[in-house]
Amino acid sequence: MDQQRRDTLKAGGGLSVFGLLVAAGMIRPALAQAAWNKEAFDAKSLDVAFGAIGAGKPAESAEIAITAPDIAENGAVVPVGVVSNLPGTEQIAIMIEKNPNMLAASFTIPAGTMAEVQTRVKMGQTSDVYAVVKADGKFYMAKKEVKVTLGGCGG
Repeated sequence: MDQQRRDTLKAGGGLSVFGLLVAAGMIRPALAQAAWNKEAFDAKSLDVAFGAIGAGKPAESAEIAITAPDIAENGAVVPVGVVSNLPGTEQIAIMIEKNPNMLAASFTIPAGTMAEVQTRVKMGQTSDVYAVVKADGKFYMAKKEVKVTLGGCGG
């Protein structure tokens, strides 16, 4: 490690700007959790997960592309990407059907930005991966099967 960086960290007492803002009361933990949808992330079935994000039964769409390996050698780190070509995309959610908790990730897409997300998810076994997209107030989905050779959820 660079000695100058080490001296700077010592002088700062290890406090980051974020830490200072929290200490000053400018950022409250409640604000960070306001967007947390506990019901959606705790859902144990696809229908409950769809309902928790307000999707009901989304229509399938060819305008949503899922990028994921056909075969994942290690279920602990499976790269998944979603691109939505639907105009007015507001939200993208990634769900893994056979995981203990269906909703793996949820992203809010700001207006005027490219509707493309990339993440890594855990998969306990071979399963369908669903991309649920909210665009102009309506929900759409696409799915892709990913085969897992070594489970990532304790397998």
